Amino acid sequence: MRQVLAGAWARDRPTEEERVLLKELGRRHREREIADTDPIPLIGLVQLYRRDVLDLPPGPDGCDLLQVFWCPFEAHGSSRYGLAPHVRWRHSDQVAVPLDTPPQPTLVGFEGAVAEPCELHPEQVVTYPYAGSLPARLWRKIGSWEDAEERKAEKRGLDDEPVTYHHDLSIPQGCRVGGFPSWHTTDPNPMNCEACATPMVLLLTLDSWEWSGANGSWMPDEEWDVAERLRDRRPTQLTIGRDGLLNIFACPTEPGHPHQWSLQ
Repeated sequence: MRQVLAGAWARDRPTEEERVLLKELGRRHREREIADTDPIPLIGLVQLYRRDVLDLPPGPDGCDLLQVFWCPFEAHGSSRYGLAPHVRWRHSDQVAVPLDTPPQPTLVGFEGAVAEPCELHPEQVVTYPYAGSLPARLWRKIGSWEDAEERKAEKRGLDDEPVTYHHDLSIPQGCRVGGFPSWHTTDPNPMNCEACATPMVLLLTLDSWEWSGANGSWMPDEEWDVAERLRDRRPTQLTIGRDGLLNIFACPTEPGHPHQWSLQ
């Protein structure tokens, strides 16, 4: 569907034949030759090398290549309505023949399950803990500072939104490695390793959106040189839950221990 639309809008608009095809692609399908219990290919979400991402921790046995996949259907867990991420570590020098075109499932549960190929340009930023996990005394001080900033903005008659700790100074939006997890949908939840009970650290965040905040405060530097109408806040085309994000956690003492994740 994306390929058809990209070609159509590059010319002018979809042809009548393309409109028929798009309508067909958009309806629900059933592949009768595939049973519900048959295996289907996972979709690749992320591939990172430690040589490219400075904050990527070493994997088990010194692995330097991190890959994350998921099932293209939300039909997992007791609710039968959950994601199924798979984290894989590899030694990059042992990958003999990389695949130019990975296997793809015949059908997917929804469009947001399919990641659009993207070239990554990692940028290091300083992050701070999620507001709800701060001590009450510190959070009260931050709240007072935010109130003062809002009053200053109103007094100056500025249209710009005032800067806030939660949206602009603590945790950036977008796909990222390390830092602090966001708990904006649920209260902060302890994430302890199932194997050794060690508090886990954030390994990776996959986000439906790449930036937000007052006046685009987390927008990548490169985007400021792009016309606003051409900026794409969703280059990966992923939809995590209800336009949320996926936090993947790792054990800091033993990278080979099972990973955990939270949906926000």
